[in-house]
Amino acid sequence: MKTMLLMSLLILSGAMFAQRPIEINVWPNGAPNDNGIKEEKDGSTDHPSYTNKAILYVYPAQKGNGQAVLACPGGGYTHLAMAHEGKDMADWFNAQGITYAVLRYRMPNGHNEVPLSDVHEAIRILRRHGDEWNIKTLGVMGSSAGGHLASTAATHFDTETRPDFQILFYPVITMDPSYTHMGSHDNLLGKNPAKELEKKYSNELQVTPQTPPAFIIHSSDDGAVPVANSVNYYMALVKNGVPASLHTYPIGGHGWGFRDSFTYKRQWTGELEKWLREINK
Repeated sequence: MKTMLLMSLLILSGAMFAQRPIEINVWPNGAPNDNGIKEEKDGSTDHPSYTNKAILYVYPAQKGNGQAVLACPGGGYTHLAMAHEGKDMADWFNAQGITYAVLRYRMPNGHNEVPLSDVHEAIRILRRHGDEWNIKTLGVMGSSAGGHLASTAATHFDTETRPDFQILFYPVITMDPSYTHMGSHDNLLGKNPAKELEKKYSNELQVTPQTPPAFIIHSSDDGAVPVANSVNYYMALVKNGVPASLHTYPIGGHGWGFRDSFTYKRQWTGELEKWLREINK
């Protein structure tokens, strides 16, 4: 009985002292573009869908090491896996001295420019708070369709919005119908987009020597997003002289995020921790 009471107190204590994020409206004066969505679905849950409001959740590190990571959860460009591909990683990053932020971005609904504009503005916001949160280098991270958005931010930028590094979990990279995730393709570009638009958002074709360093992880048996997305992006990075680290695991499927059920969680967290430490030297 005493043991159970002690455990309950410890759990309650952890919940009481868990850091609550700083919540920032990305477009307080109105966004420069519209996705045409009039009503969100499940807007207050960890899986909001058809979002039309961009919100940035920031978890500043108490003893920041100068790094920050901006996470873009996945969801096929229709919804957002805000928990296991977003907020659940906050404590892990903070423990390393890294300020962490999760972006609840607007769905494209066929308006391809909308999600990227949200990421660009989130990057600007974080950098404006650089002194306050000790941000010297800022990376973008994404999972699945969020990985496509993160890699788009890493290949479509100006001097103000270029990320310093990128972290990609089982990312959609290409819009080539032969090996893309067709749901993400159709939701971002529409069912019959122009070939030029498909090429623009096929990020393996947009890599240059100015593309930031990358850490990429994927499962070989991913049935939703073929591992060729990560492999071809990695090869394009190498070809352009961009430092890149690719980790593929034989099993795991798709969408594991920060879940303990993923067999190789200890491996990827260890490798990413080392990689982040090395690029911060």
